[in-house]
Amino acid sequence: MGDGGQSSRRGFLAGAGGLMASGLWVSASEADTPVLPDDPLFTSWTHQTLEADVVVAGGGLAGVCAAIAAARGGARVVLIQNRSRLGGNASSEIRMHVLGASALKDNPLWRETGIIEELKLTEAALNPQRSFEMWDMVLYDKVVSEPNITLLLDTSVVGAAVEAGRVARVTAASALLEERYTLSAGFFLDCTGDASLAALAGARCMRGREGRAEHGESLAPETADQKTMGNSLLFMARKHDRPMPYTPPAWARTFTEEDFKHRRIRSWEYGYWWIEWGGELDTIKDNRRIRHELLRILTGVWDHIKNSGKHPESECWALEWVGMIPGKRESRRILGEHVMVQRELEEAVPFSDRVSYGGWPMDDHPPGGMDDRDLPPCVQIGLTRPYSIPLRSLCSADLPNLLMAGRNISVSHVALTSTRVMATCAAMGQAAGAAVAFCAAEKCLPRDVAADPARMARFHQCLLRDDQSLVGVVNDDPDDLARGARATASGAVSGCPPEAVLDGVNRDIGDGSAHQWRAEMGKDGAWLCIEWPKKQALRQVQFTFDTGLHRKLFLSGEDWTVNGQVRGPQPETVRDYVLEVRDGGKWREIARNTGNFLRLVRHDFGTPVNTKTLRLRVLATNGDPHARVFEVRCR
Repeated sequence: MGDGGQSSRRGFLAGAGGLMASGLWVSASEADTPVLPDDPLFTSWTHQTLEADVVVAGGGLAGVCAAIAAARGGARVVLIQNRSRLGGNASSEIRMHVLGASALKDNPLWRETGIIEELKLTEAALNPQRSFEMWDMVLYDKVVSEPNITLLLDTSVVGAAVEAGRVARVTAASALLEERYTLSAGFFLDCTGDASLAALAGARCMRGREGRAEHGESLAPETADQKTMGNSLLFMARKHDRPMPYTPPAWARTFTEEDFKHRRIRSWEYGYWWIEWGGELDTIKDNRRIRHELLRILTGVWDHIKNSGKHPESECWALEWVGMIPGKRESRRILGEHVMVQRELEEAVPFSDRVSYGGWPMDDHPPGGMDDRDLPPCVQIGLTRPYSIPLRSLCSADLPNLLMAGRNISVSHVALTSTRVMATCAAMGQAAGAAVAFCAAEKCLPRDVAADPARMARFHQCLLRDDQSLVGVVNDDPDDLARGARATASGAVSGCPPEAVLDGVNRDIGDGSAHQWRAEMGKDGAWLCIEWPKKQALRQVQFTFDTGLHRKLFLSGEDWTVNGQVRGPQPETVRDYVLEVRDGGKWREIARNTGNFLRLVRHDFGTPVNTKTLRLRVLATNGDPHARVFEVRCR
């Protein structure tokens, strides 16, 4: 699934008190007369006017990573989320797994890095109890700790103004706070999942399944239609020390064993993604009806588990939590400068403007969900290597300052079946956020970057510097002083020499090389030296550590899925270390870090450190007997 998004109709905010006019204009098909923001309905509401470099609409993982990336790139960001918490489909309100390219067949090395890896590592270290509410807190903390981000929770984008062919501003409203906002920016990023901002701005969008001939896709239906994959609703259950009876509501569905011939009931602590329905309806405008039908299905499934006699081991189990927000797989997609299709995923086309990657199977679900009981709940076509996602698929074809990330990017339905999953969405969110910060600094548009090889090369290095992995792109950053240095070490395991930290690749990529220095931890630890022919003025030193990318790492309420995971700091990661420089034959400490569990760590120096020799002394790992470092960068 993609990130949770905003589902407001053009020019309307759906609130508890009914439909409230709130957009810049309501189209003639929806109202008899235009409704302006100064409508009397808003006279008692507080009005704020905000200016930023970028407005990000949607606070799912794509929006969170986009906002953080843009803010860390120096942009002033407003992040708008229509819920009280961040995370979208990953949040405690929906609780879907954050999955991505680690699902590649026989090639599990490609877990996403960058900001989503930072979020996952932080959650695993701080939340061994596997609480989804603590995951919410990790996301909230990361966002509010960025000084360049203004976060507007409980707020929906409800209108957009386009001037001179670009989005000039958006209108947002919070019924909870009785506040409305006018937000102006140079760039706008639609991470709503439903393409809500794009639709309000009049950008062209796609919906449903293309016919097989349109893009030459063998996995597409013969004839185009407006059907989508459905929505899912999860539950969680807990075992008690006594029998726990269950009486379903009168409106619950009734199921027989025949209904589950393609749907496996194997455990019930986390519910089932195949409790799915609604793809034959409009997953935006029919969301209320879809939720109720999913609740009918969910309670009927639990009734079958508890009361059919087919699962007597469920006697002491009881529902602990029931989702009330359907997890959405598909709705609108924004037409971009490029539409990704099936062939480009299968062939892993190396786009010159690639900014992210994916690797989840092409995973299509029947629109009828549980109503299509004679069909398997999904058809998965696995991929063997990661495919690239081009910047052009993150840029609106109509509005040059509108970008998108998440399940609403410019892809065909078939391609969407893979790109929609949240770790992939998060990585493209980082790419889009970094792109707007880069464009703001360069005073250009994203389409200009995609079309200019020199600019694209510089942007690639910006992405790599922030640990955004790219297929086939290596560190050749002219600003990286370490590229002109020599590496030595206290020792090295065969195949993992110290010079590997300078080879331009900061992860395992399945090419037979480890791309890391690795050495046994002796009594005094292990050390790695970076030496230059002459003194350098170091303003920043950056390390990329090993965090076990070959393992899966995601929060789950399902017990068996965490087998093989490490719910805590990853053992391969350097935990405690000292950074030193040599002055006059003596070592001087310039930085120290204890309790580290992150992959990317930076040390910034307000006053440049002048030295010819830099030494990393690894004092402890999080359990591994070897010190491991993928990359050292210096600026």
